[in-house]
Amino acid sequence: MKAIGIDAGSLTAKVVIMENGTLVTHLVTPTGDDIEASARDAVREAKQAAGLADTDDDYLVATGIGGKSVGFATDTKSITTCLARGVNYLFPQARMAIDMGAESSTVVKLSERGRVNDWGNQDKCAAGTGIFLGQMAKLMQLSPEEMSALSYTAKNAADITSTCAVFAESEVISHIHRDPPTPKEDVIAGIFASIVSRIMVLCKRVGIQQEVAATGGVALSDGLVHHLEKELGFDVLVPEQPQIVAALGAAILAQEGINKKQRR
Repeated sequence: MKAIGIDAGSLTAKVVIMENGTLVTHLVTPTGDDIEASARDAVREAKQAAGLADTDDDYLVATGIGGKSVGFATDTKSITTCLARGVNYLFPQARMAIDMGAESSTVVKLSERGRVNDWGNQDKCAAGTGIFLGQMAKLMQLSPEEMSALSYTAKNAADITSTCAVFAESEVISHIHRDPPTPKEDVIAGIFASIVSRIMVLCKRVGIQQEVAATGGVALSDGLVHHLEKELGFDVLVPEQPQIVAALGAAILAQEGINKKQRR
């Protein structure tokens, strides 16, 4: 019996398969309009990549914004619980996780056993999320990687103060069309600073505690993580695959579910 975790997000589905506590494979794939169908396809694709038979003899834990829509899951768990377990598996020394996802940012304080001690999240506006960052990349006509690289050359971060994604976008457009225009690198630094400022509000609300791990797709941006580290005043831990951490935590919980069944 395989332990499978799936994080059904608004943009992507993340799947992690484990066996006897060891990670077998992982997959990140776009989410379609039908979350359950997308989840089934993602699990099937992950199994095929690992050379596993596509059977129903699995223990599957679902999480994420679409977790409750995964009707074939054995169980569902909160994103905070899964993040805590995933971060603890990767970084046992971590006591805090900052998850920067497509539609929300979540901060979790965790114990040395990977249990949630406290948490907070922001999902009322897209201004501090991956969707906003993607919109800004299109507006700047740059790839996320190019934005990240250019941010290091900025001399002065442009002022982007609005907490609303729509108004923040208007501010960016204003900087681009000024005469003379604000340098691209300064605009990008301003975008990163505005995202980080929203994350820092969450961090201060929950209480900052080292060590800190950065997770979620936005953590793939080295430039943004660099801005976060400057605000925190210390380096953060970033997994090689930051977007799969919640799915990893779900798979760990699935493995625990298997172990309980076997002890009965």
